[in-house]
Amino acid sequence: MLIFILAGEERGELHFFDKLLSVMERLRGPEGCPWDREQKLPDLRSHIVEEAYELADAISEGCADNICEESGDLLLQIVFAASIAKEMGLFGIEDAVEALHAKLVRRHPHVFADAQAVDSTEVIRNWERIKREEREVKKEDLSVLAGIPKGLPPLLKAHRMQSKAAHVGFDWFKGDPTPLFDKLAEETEELRQAVTSGGGEAVEEELGDLLFMVVNLARHLDVSPDAALSRACAKFAARFRRVEEDAAAQGLRLHECSPKELDALWHMAKKNLQV
Repeated sequence: MLIFILAGEERGELHFFDKLLSVMERLRGPEGCPWDREQKLPDLRSHIVEEAYELADAISEGCADNICEESGDLLLQIVFAASIAKEMGLFGIEDAVEALHAKLVRRHPHVFADAQAVDSTEVIRNWERIKREEREVKKEDLSVLAGIPKGLPPLLKAHRMQSKAAHVGFDWFKGDPTPLFDKLAEETEELRQAVTSGGGEAVEEELGDLLFMVVNLARHLDVSPDAALSRACAKFAARFRRVEEDAAAQGLRLHECSPKELDALWHMAKKNLQV
């Protein structure tokens, strides 16, 4: 088994990572868990995505215990995938760790070699250059946008695409986000015109352009659009639940309330919660 040393010390007779690998081997073994034995690599895809989102939620909530637990759950999926791959004769967790170690050293020449990087911008620029060189050797897609997962959520995908393009200088409004507000107004007007003309596909296209521009604005303001939207969703959920509670306390049913009553309930929730 792969032995990891943390700060030069081992924990007990078996290291903590060895214990995890032992458990996975037992679960996948003949006397292990029927469900775990049945899983194949494609079966893990949804679990990996779900665990990643749960870890992201835990980080947003800021609870250390939850972050710790969800980190372990995501790590389990990685070990699970490597275990299945090893059984298939593809690779083992040792190979994944060795490949990661080599990649980290190779892509940080300013730390492990004699390259210079005065700030994080230069670090990212060097990182993208090294990635391109790696793709050239492998004869892979050389586009700056190569490597962005197809299944990435659109909001995050837009941010990654814009960031990658900006790293090579393809950025319309460098430094000053002010012109982006004008561009945002322009995209809003184009959407308004599309709605007025009644064009279904045109509305979808213009709405997409508007959302893409909002993501671009968020990037220039150094705000994560995903985090901002998640916060807005949490705020709406808290306020709406308060609206439901206040309506029930007044003997009202939301679907029977007038627009004026709904507006009053909403403003009351905003005032009382202040979130």
